[in-house]
Amino acid sequence: AILRGIDRPLPINERFNVVHDNIDVNDTTLFEREPGAMLEVFYHVQRDERVKGVTARTIRAIRRCRHLIDETFRADRRNKTMFLRIMDASAGVTHELRRMNRYGVLGAYIPAFERIVGRMQYDLFHAYTVDAHTLFVVSNLRRFALTRFNDEHPYCSQIMQRLDKPLIIYLAGLFHDIAKGRGGDHSELGSVDAQAFCDAHGMSAYDTRLVSWLVRHHLDLSITAQKKDINDPQVINDFAALVGDQIHLDYLYLLTVADVRATNPKLFNSWKAQLFENLYRQTTRALDRGLANPFSRSELIAENRDGAHRLLSDGHLANADWQRIWQDLGDEYFLQHGPREVVWHTEQLSQRDDPEDALVALRKSDIPGLILVLWYAPQSEDGFARATAILDELGLNIVDARIASTSNGFSLDTYRVLDTQNPGEVDPRRLRQIEEACARALAASPALSRAVRRTPRQARMFRTPTQLEFVVDLTRQRTVMEMVAADRPGLLSHVGSALQSCRVQLRAAKITTVGERAENVFFLCDQRDGPLSDEACAQLDDAVRARIERVTA
Repeated sequence: AILRGIDRPLPINERFNVVHDNIDVNDTTLFEREPGAMLEVFYHVQRDERVKGVTARTIRAIRRCRHLIDETFRADRRNKTMFLRIMDASAGVTHELRRMNRYGVLGAYIPAFERIVGRMQYDLFHAYTVDAHTLFVVSNLRRFALTRFNDEHPYCSQIMQRLDKPLIIYLAGLFHDIAKGRGGDHSELGSVDAQAFCDAHGMSAYDTRLVSWLVRHHLDLSITAQKKDINDPQVINDFAALVGDQIHLDYLYLLTVADVRATNPKLFNSWKAQLFENLYRQTTRALDRGLANPFSRSELIAENRDGAHRLLSDGHLANADWQRIWQDLGDEYFLQHGPREVVWHTEQLSQRDDPEDALVALRKSDIPGLILVLWYAPQSEDGFARATAILDELGLNIVDARIASTSNGFSLDTYRVLDTQNPGEVDPRRLRQIEEACARALAASPALSRAVRRTPRQARMFRTPTQLEFVVDLTRQRTVMEMVAADRPGLLSHVGSALQSCRVQLRAAKITTVGERAENVFFLCDQRDGPLSDEACAQLDDAVRARIERVTA
């Protein structure tokens, strides 16, 4: 009111003007006469560089008339076209979706979206309501598409900017969680909503199926990368068969990264980013070979051995030295570790004065903030429990563990850890501190107990029941134990203690923390290197629960 008359209104068309950089409706009864003009407001804000916002009286007019966005409005071809133009614009997609959500237009136009507006997610994993999270997903996808954000996630930006139809992934992002809170599988229910929306908006049959498929499978890449052994060629071949082709893989990878980044800014880290990228790259290789010609274990083992051989041949280590070390390592070791890790392990083991000496070594990973811990010691049933206890005591978050038994009675374990006390760049002094503490723990009496940090108060407010499931992997002749439990310091050490008491051998572990929940996967064998019997599984189930519940109490 104070500024009225200082600047002359600039016409956009016969319906709207620009007043003080805001779009203003010429007649406040416009939306009552032509409800479709409500979408036109967002279209002009998105495309007219003169417009920075919306005047208060226009906002009031929209809110007064948004009840007119009904079935007739949604069935109007002009309104459908206008909405898709907003979604497919070269700039301002996220801004206008958020503006539409604030004014109540987005929920009115997509009734299923209205059900998730303000819906809380009662865990420590999701930091936002469902609608806010959904719009953050679209925002992340938009950042992948814009060259000025290439430095944030270069690999995602490279893939996103070569997509033929970005609209497909924006719609998948908008619908991926739209069925939360209804009961049932939200991925399945959401895919039905997405298909109905695309059909109603005249999208091609292929594009409609692709959007629906992405919503249905939006969790699969994350689950495969974080809970399955992606060093196993069968896992890669199965995932390649699921996606079917490179187009589906490209869209699913981008949607996964955008989704996980939008859950909680503190939980997406360099390790998860690398894990998703590794799965993407390996699946791309499998698709390039063709689904009828999958990778075999022997091929991957030979590839890792040959790669390490070439690297070692270029170095100072004598051929006889590394051949002597390799003769104690089995095929499983070369399946679990890539060439560069094999070279690092070989160099460290070759530097010992006595072949019977134990060893602890650390180095920074190529992944920012990630530390590799090599723990080489005589095989013992409490090895995993002791290693995880000291790493936890040092404030290190274990994200991956790989256990390899050698023919000379040693265990070569590799732990990937993130330093919760010093996130970001790894300090060399901190590395020495960790290495010295691990060396002392390795030399200590097996009976030495470790102090476990207290569970954070925030996590204690949530009650997560312990769930254990055992599945036999006949291909690798081992048992897979999936565990969901309340996350707490020392959890892995208690699991290791249970494995020790039941005389179960650990081959690998995938460690995932989602807020207050620990969702871990352990790959186990009995004393004869075979899968566990039903009786052994039941015994281990009781042992794990007893230790966890004793700590919780």
